[in-house]
This record gives sequence, C-alpha cells and structure tokens, in this order.
Amino acid sequence: MNKKTLRDVELKGKRVIMRVDFNVPVKEGVIKDDTRIQGALASIKYVIEQGGKLILMSHMGRPDEKGITGDTTMKIVADYLGKLLGKEIVFVADCAAADAEVAAMKDGDIVMLENTRYHKEEQAKCKQKDGESDEDFKARKAALKDQQKELAKKLASYGDIFCNDAFGTAHRAHASTAVITKYIGTSVSGFLLEKEIEYLGNAVENPVRPFVAILGGAKVSDKLAVVKNLLNKVDTLIIGGGMAYTFLKAMGHQIGNSLCEDDQLEYAKEMLASAKEKGVNFLLPVDTVVADKFDAEANTQIVGQDIPEGWMGLDIGPQTVELYSNAIKSAKTVVWNGPMGVFEMEKFNKGTFGVCAAVAEVKANGGISIIGGGDSVAAVNKSGLAPKMSHISTGGGASLEYLEGKELPGVVSLNDK
Repeated sequence: MNKKTLRDVELKGKRVIMRVDFNVPVKEGVIKDDTRIQGALASIKYVIEQGGKLILMSHMGRPDEKGITGDTTMKIVADYLGKLLGKEIVFVADCAAADAEVAAMKDGDIVMLENTRYHKEEQAKCKQKDGESDEDFKARKAALKDQQKELAKKLASYGDIFCNDAFGTAHRAHASTAVITKYIGTSVSGFLLEKEIEYLGNAVENPVRPFVAILGGAKVSDKLAVVKNLLNKVDTLIIGGGMAYTFLKAMGHQIGNSLCEDDQLEYAKEMLASAKEKGVNFLLPVDTVVADKFDAEANTQIVGQDIPEGWMGLDIGPQTVELYSNAIKSAKTVVWNGPMGVFEMEKFNKGTFGVCAAVAEVKANGGISIIGGGDSVAAVNKSGLAPKMSHISTGGGASLEYLEGKELPGVVSLNDK
C-alpha cells in the first residue's frame, strides 16, 4: 500500500482524530460482538503509546432510517473500550461540539465522539421528494453538500492528524471518512485499514496462482461488477448460493421455485461465454439440496442440475461440495464472499461449512485465504474455523467494491508515501 500510515508520522503531543468502524451489534445496551473494536486496538494503543492525544469517531446503526435510539449511542462503546484499555474515556454527546473536551486533553488521553450519523450531513444522503421539482431538489442537494463540508471542517479542527482505520466505511465519501481530508494537513491509514488493503489488494492485483474466487449469496445483481472484474483475474470462479440458479437457468436448466433474477439471464449468458473465452474454470453446482418450502422443517431431497417443479434449491449438494473443495484445495490464493446456501438453517448448512473446511486448508498448505465480509464472516465464525483463515475482512460493502476494482474514497483521499 502506497499510503502513509501511523508509523510514518510523529505522534507525540499531536491530536489524532481517528475514524474507526465501531458499528457493532448492540441489543438493549449490550455489545453482542466486539470483533470490530478488537480490530482497531492496535492503532488505538499505538497512538497512546507514542504520546498522542486520540479523538475517536464512528457511526453505529442506521439512525438516519430508524431514528435515534439508545442502541446507537457511542457511549456504550466508550464505556466498553474504557474497560478493555483500563483507562477513562471522555465521551462527548455531540460530535460537532467537542471543542472544550479536546482543548483539555493531555498526551495519552482518549475522547470519543457521539455517533457521526446523528448529523444528517455526515452522509449527505438526499432523495427527491414526491412533487419536488428537479431545480428544488438540486438546490437542496447542494445545500446538504455544503453542510457536509462544514461538518467535515469542524471534525478536522479537533486534530493535527487524521487517521482512517475504518475499512468497513472506506467505500463511502462521508464527512468523517473522506471529506475531512480536505481540511486537515496530514491524513494517514491505521493498521487495520492497511492490513485490509494489503490482503485484498495483493490478492486481486498480484495473486499467487492458482487464484480461486468463491461467490455466493442471494443475488447476481449484487455481484454483477465483481464477476466481471474477477473473470479478468482468476483461474477458477466458483458460484454458489441463490445466485447460482440464475446461471443454471441461463444454461437451460429447470430451476423449479428457486431464486432467480430473470432480468439478469442475458448477463449470466455473457459471463459464461466470457469465462470460456478467457479460459477461466467457471464452476456451478452439479447437484442441489432442494426443499418443498423455505422452512427449517421442510421436506428435502438431493437432485442434479435440474430442479423439479414445486421445489427450491437451498444449498449445494454433496457432489458439488467435493467438486468445489478439490478446486479450492489446489489454490494458492482464495477470496470468498457469500455463503453457498441458507446456512442459518441446519438442513442447509453443509455446503457452506464444507466449502469453509476446504478454504481452511489453504493457509495450512502455504496459501492465502481471504474472507470478504458480510455473511461469509458469520458462516466462518459459526463453523469455528476462523483461526485457520489468513484474513477475515471487517468490511462487507467495502471488500465487494474493492473486488469490483473500484477506488475507495476513504483510501484514495489519504496522503501518499
């Protein structure tokens, strides 16, 4: 990665405003999974050990859509982090009103700001209202963008150095992730962001071959650009989950009541032809676990590539698990994004867990395995094989956009080395 990191700047006596991804699941005031907090500890401890003053900011939940609730306040995380570090963290109840608390900081102190998304200008999201003219909409959008700049300027005023360690939001050009860099002299990467970019970047740009990508999940449309980009990079592309049935239908197979995006059939045909042309091994399920309804108690059977009427595919079958596992085990680089079936239900988790077991062997055989965010991370954690993976990404949307070949605003805006 050619961006400056915390190691490249003098931190003693400096105010470091750090964007972290503390968007953790909280229920009734209790943090249910602290993976993201643990991921940021290396950068946090480094700033404190070097004698910096650390101001932390993050979003949590979707207060813009669901309204501000007690489970989206950063106070919960501030208290939790304070216990983890064994030191007091000063909490500020409005991220745009922290001047006094920041001015009172001594070297080694930590201040945490309230949820940045309590201010609508953080995201500056704007939809045209019913009956609103194009002109009025443009004017409202422009005004919101100006407010976003003002918020970014305010956040920048708290620090001498901006550090982005939030890979999970690096694909967003928000006030606290990218716009802030315009109003502060020095912008660097934290260690978690650096690690994410190195793993994903090397995997996609300079993979050790054979390079195998595994894509799953419900929809082809979510992964359109990823499939297209990866066909130029991989030796083998493996498709599972609900998106497989659109490809199978495009090949002329019967798919019963399985998930299918008919508007993507032409695209699926194009991708299959493209894979053939590029010499990419494009693997689709050869057998399927089907159910008579979407239910944990459904009747099930295993069928080939054609699914009978009235049945739906909810997992890859045992022959497919073997086919995919053999391709995965021979790989030196594996990137996996999206489950192979409805792994949350016990009857339909064997495909995902079977693939998981194969991916776990890659690292043991001297290769690199990268789990690209979202449901794949949940599946790997559930399988108990997480420690056997080279890297588990903290960002679902960000890792997908990276695999699409897009530049991430929260990374591009940092200072080059």
